[in-house]
Amino acid sequence: MSAPLLSVRDLTVTFDTRRGPFEAVRGVSFDVGRERVGIVGESGSGKSMTGRAILGLVRPPGRVGASRLTFDGTELPGLPERQMRTIRGRRISMVMQDPRYSLNPVMTVGRQIAEALRVHGRPSRAEIRKRSLDMLAEVQIRDPERVLTAYPHELSGGMGQRVMIAMMLVTQPELLIADEPTSALDVTVQLEVLRILDDLVRRRGMGLIFISHDLRLVSTFCDRVLVMYRGRIVEEIKASLLHQAQHPYTQGLLNCLPRIGGGHEALPTLQRQDAWNDA
Repeated sequence: MSAPLLSVRDLTVTFDTRRGPFEAVRGVSFDVGRERVGIVGESGSGKSMTGRAILGLVRPPGRVGASRLTFDGTELPGLPERQMRTIRGRRISMVMQDPRYSLNPVMTVGRQIAEALRVHGRPSRAEIRKRSLDMLAEVQIRDPERVLTAYPHELSGGMGQRVMIAMMLVTQPELLIADEPTSALDVTVQLEVLRILDDLVRRRGMGLIFISHDLRLVSTFCDRVLVMYRGRIVEEIKASLLHQAQHPYTQGLLNCLPRIGGGHEALPTLQRQDAWNDA
């Protein structure tokens, strides 16, 4: 078996509060190869913070610790910021949750994509334009010439999310972290964006960390699933076997999903157990 792209061991993210240190991520360990790995859990379970810690985006007063955090053999903690910038955005990219807050409202789409290319090289203006148009076409934007000169507020939610994906993939990264990239979209657009993302990941042979709270979506889109509860991974399971999950927290999440034709009864609630905190 080939070595994983990303290897994480005992990852912690700690914030100092008035009540003392608070661990948002507690001893998380996993590997990611050229595959689609889903991370699921409730809001506040540590999913997004895990992704940010990998990219070195947790700033003081937050502290990140790990016994091992390597990407393609390079140890990331303690790496000088200048060296980290050669990895962040170029070899590892992150798609944020909502394009309305992630895209710069006073810059055109073309300028924002160009910025991503200039940070990681010195391409000519002609090359930047060609790569930008090609990437917009790859995410199936029908009129890339027009979109290149548009401002974010002139785009629909689905188109804005495709622009975000194009911006993160134009540098041809080896690993993409997608933080709930479809949560702000309606179901039809959501499926279209996922299909585009899946096609790009497969054709380019990339690794993908897909962060979501939607268990049904992750079970159909990913290869493996990591279930997080209060900063810990409580279960790891093959996505196609998610319905056979053994941990009571995962079972509880599955039982809380609404079902078509399931009647009008109230959905069950999670019966939390103290033992889960140390799982």
